Amino acid sequence: MIVALEFLTFSIALLVFLFQRNGDIALFNESQHLLNKFLGTANTIVLITSGFLMATTINLLRSGQEKKAVKYLIITILFGVAFLVLKGVEYQDKISHGYTFSYNSFFNFYWLLTGFHFLHVLVGVLLLSYMGLKIHQGAYNKDNYEDVETSAVFWHMCDLIWIFLFPIIYLIH
Repeated sequence: MIVALEFLTFSIALLVFLFQRNGDIALFNESQHLLNKFLGTANTIVLITSGFLMATTINLLRSGQEKKAVKYLIITILFGVAFLVLKGVEYQDKISHGYTFSYNSFFNFYWLLTGFHFLHVLVGVLLLSYMGLKIHQGAYNKDNYEDVETSAVFWHMCDLIWIFLFPIIYLIH
């Protein structure tokens, strides 16, 4: 239910973004050129890789390889932290150039959409960290992994939302 609500929320926001973009294509294109496509691409690679690592974690846990699952989960978490750091670097660059929330309508959407996604990734990192601790403590194993799998669904939702955000905000003219 939560995942469906999140997808609905982001979908509506992206549709509003595209509608507003059509109202001022020149402004949105000019503003889009101010984004760092390299960092956006790097973050896309980081999240897609983290999704693969999370899927591997679940497969390892299902097969009774809890210690190996924890190692993969730690790497997944590190990729999540890498996303947050890269996004933080990008945010700092935007702020230093004055491209803040009130700069123009494009940046209003940029900050709302990517900021909301940033918070989701942060929650995901915290959630996966808790799951890793609980796996390490023996609370989850091949016979009891549903909570970890549910956390993985949340993590994959963060990946998928970014896969929509990145091209719409950074690439499509």
